[in-house]
Amino acid sequence: MRGIILSGGSGTRLAPLTTITSKQLLPVYNRPMIYYPLNTLIAAGIKEILIIVAPERAGDYLNLLGSGKKFGCKFTYEIQDKPAGLSEAFIIGENFIDEEDVIMILGDNIFEDDLSAEIKNFKSGGKIFAKQVPDPERFGVVEFDANKKAISIEEKPAKPKSNYCVTGLYIYDNRIVEVAKSLKPSRRGEIEITDANNWYLQKGELQVAMVNGEWIDAGTFDSLLKAQNLAKEKLADKLII
Repeated sequence: MRGIILSGGSGTRLAPLTTITSKQLLPVYNRPMIYYPLNTLIAAGIKEILIIVAPERAGDYLNLLGSGKKFGCKFTYEIQDKPAGLSEAFIIGENFIDEEDVIMILGDNIFEDDLSAEIKNFKSGGKIFAKQVPDPERFGVVEFDANKKAISIEEKPAKPKSNYCVTGLYIYDNRIVEVAKSLKPSRRGEIEITDANNWYLQKGELQVAMVNGEWIDAGTFDSLLKAQNLAKEKLADKLII
């Protein structure tokens, strides 16, 4: 399995902090933000990792992370000229993915849980990770039946059918590249990851694992502060990088 960290975008919600650097390079306690999703992949045994970055920040990532050798990994870099949806990462990464399965994590997502077992147990189809949140309308929302089987996923619905949101960690088999290419842009002009998830769901091939510990999408000032506190209190001593 190969890994992708999506760290493009302009981070406008965190301006002026992001005026001179990428959101995913901001400090979260004693490490750059991207170290946390990177740790999630490395802890699960992922050694070949593609890092997708905005063109104006590419040099910063190279200076920080290099070839990946110091982490025992091999890093590849690709440019995302402008954000066009999360599914675009699989099109950008087509050559990198080749014939392998792939896991993608968003560069601003921080998980308290060790998800290594869930990642290593992946066999085929698609696998996403859901978490109960107080504001599901901000995310993709998973609806479950009485047996806790996923029956629908909606992107940022006005009236969520549950309070379970899809977090920024996704695993797919090799078909995801062609799936992403087949998707039509949404009203927002983006190739939505929800549409890719629904492709697998409609085939009965989408697994939904639960996130029990803290999960933070560190893209706002409040969530960044929350991430700082979580890292200091619970994560800093557990990271392997």
